Amino acid sequence: MVKLFCRRETMRQFLSAAALLAVVLSPVLRPAVVQAAPATEEEMTLYSRIASLNACLAVSNGVEFKKAIGIAGETLTQTIQGQNGGAIAQVGGDALPMEDLRKGSINSVLIAVAQVCPDQMPGDVRDQINEALKSEGFAGQSAE
Repeated sequence: MVKLFCRRETMRQFLSAAALLAVVLSPVLRPAVVQAAPATEEEMTLYSRIASLNACLAVSNGVEFKKAIGIAGETLTQTIQGQNGGAIAQVGGDALPMEDLRKGSINSVLIAVAQVCPDQMPGDVRDQINEALKSEGFAGQSAE
């Protein structure tokens, strides 16, 4: 009985010391908050190309086009959010709301897929992308 009591008392002292140490050291061990810079045009091109290649690979391996674009778009959204705090220099440099970031990411992936692997896109989607690019004055970027 005495040995059991000693073990419990030792365990209590150890846990108390550990808790005190954790409280004292928590400000020191907490990671510093770093203000991420907005994504540059070069970073956005890189991120979009990587996401579009993933979508192209997925479609070529039997994944439904819409699902592949959705996954690639969310990947791009999470990359911008994680690396740049959701901010893009080309659209003002302030963090975008997640819904806007998601919509823009899907559009960026669709445009990049039209450039990287247009044969993986359904024809009607490719036509819509090309028409949108032409109407915005980016005819040189079309998938034709």
